[in-house]
Amino acid sequence: MLQAAEVRGRLKRALDVPAGATSDFDRNGAIPADLPARPAGVLAAFHEDGRLLLTKRASGLRHHPGQIALPGGKVDPDDTDETAAALREAREEVGLDPTQVEVLGVLPPHRTVTGFAMTPVLAMIRGSFTPVPEAGEVEEAFTVPFAHIADPGNYRLERRLWRGGWRSYHVAPFGPYYIWGATARVLLALAKRLSA
Repeated sequence: MLQAAEVRGRLKRALDVPAGATSDFDRNGAIPADLPARPAGVLAAFHEDGRLLLTKRASGLRHHPGQIALPGGKVDPDDTDETAAALREAREEVGLDPTQVEVLGVLPPHRTVTGFAMTPVLAMIRGSFTPVPEAGEVEEAFTVPFAHIADPGNYRLERRLWRGGWRSYHVAPFGPYYIWGATARVLLALAKRLSA
């Protein structure tokens, strides 16, 4: 089992690895010039033993129902930046108190096909934490082992028809959880940094 110091050290070293920004368009052509880049923040929060906190979005949501996601969302007017948005959303979605979070740094923003510039915030959860999913937003909160997240070999490309054309996207399934799209792409970028 990993120790907190090892997890923290590996994540901090990963932040120092030079890497470019990512997008949902990495395998699908250029980012459209007219696509908005609304700021958003997501929290990649690791428990001290290396498990990453993820959520399954509620099936009744208008956007991305049932998808696996990092806690987070768009930057609201009261948020100072993307990190503040990620921390606020994690508190709202799963009850994670920001005082229990040690922010380590941020990865370059990931541009989504839905028009967001999503900044992944790498963090550690201090002490024990049991998520309390907000029923209107989160169907389930769960964790994925560090070894799964950190291994680039656990990610693959798939494709499907979307809006009249084929679209490629990354996936990193884990047990019953189908991690895909922007979440998988952001985690793959992290895995590559961790293995550099």
